Amino acid sequence: MKGDRVEIVIDAGGEGVRTYEVVATRAGRRVEVSNRRGVVEVSEVTRTGTAVRTARFMASRVLALVEQPISDGEPEP
Repeated sequence: MKGDRVEIVIDAGGEGVRTYEVVATRAGRRVEVSNRRGVVEVSEVTRTGTAVRTARFMASRVLALVEQPISDGEPEP
């Protein structure tokens, strides 16, 4: 859904820590995360399953992966 977001925190070696964000930018799109063969892949995907944007990171460099789904409109207590 529009507004879904995934934040990725990466160890950039001598440069310290970097944070990246992948967001579903349009209605009907979602963000999917997969971990294959030592690579973490975060993609913005359309309703039909076509990847629009993809970010790939080495799994050994990923410090945190925070998924923040959009709420259903219900206020949280």
